[in-house]
Amino acid sequence: MPGRVVVITGASAGIGAALAQLLGARGARLVLAARRERELQAVAAHSAPEALAVVADVTTRADVQRILDAALGRFGHVDVWVNNAGRGISALVSELTDEDLDEMFLANVKSALYGMQAVLPHFRERRRGHIVNVSSMLSRIPMVPTRSAYSAAKHALNALTTSLRIELRKDFPDIHVTTVLPGMVATDFAANARHGAVDARAALFAQPVGEVAEVIADVIEHPRAEVYTRPQYHQQAAAYFAAEDVATVEATSPFAPRPR
Repeated sequence: MPGRVVVITGASAGIGAALAQLLGARGARLVLAARRERELQAVAAHSAPEALAVVADVTTRADVQRILDAALGRFGHVDVWVNNAGRGISALVSELTDEDLDEMFLANVKSALYGMQAVLPHFRERRRGHIVNVSSMLSRIPMVPTRSAYSAAKHALNALTTSLRIELRKDFPDIHVTTVLPGMVATDFAANARHGAVDARAALFAQPVGEVAEVIADVIEHPRAEVYTRPQYHQQAAAYFAAEDVATVEATSPFAPRPR
């Protein structure tokens, strides 16, 4: 990790902030991007002496390119690009509007696509690099009906991530593309959710954000195609897809209705 240049989007709070502090403590050189300048500057100040804060909206392609340009201007190259920015929602399928779906795909899919497409020419030129896309366990098993559009968007992100990995495998084996699959994490993610959401920090089963950051740091050090942030998530997904009829699994916990 020492000396490695890592770009992290959505770095002003939550998983992004925790990852920045962890990687900074391990000697990484950081480029941190988010919309909230004050919070972003605070995270940068507590992460690494050289950390570069770039105020940007990753749902705008030009802003994502500006993040890359700033990283290259400061450090000369990028080793790892972490697409972490995203947004949740509370709406059943029967309630979804066009605006709901458009917002979920913009915030959770197109923002990551912009990051992948921005940094990819640089990685191809260097013939190495690592793209890490932070998805969700809900992308694999959409067990919470009120997160319908979020689950759908993250599912699309998984497909893009896998497709890029296969695209690059033959000619660029040293460009790694990873999907990270956390469950509920104890952050303020819900505070920005469209139509509001229950604060995950109040849930006893929510995963501490530091644990998620540790998993991402480990997959940067030891690249793998996919990683669940808890072993039981992998087991849960395997059981779900191995079922002869997934409806039988959906009739059991944790598929029970949850508060919004």
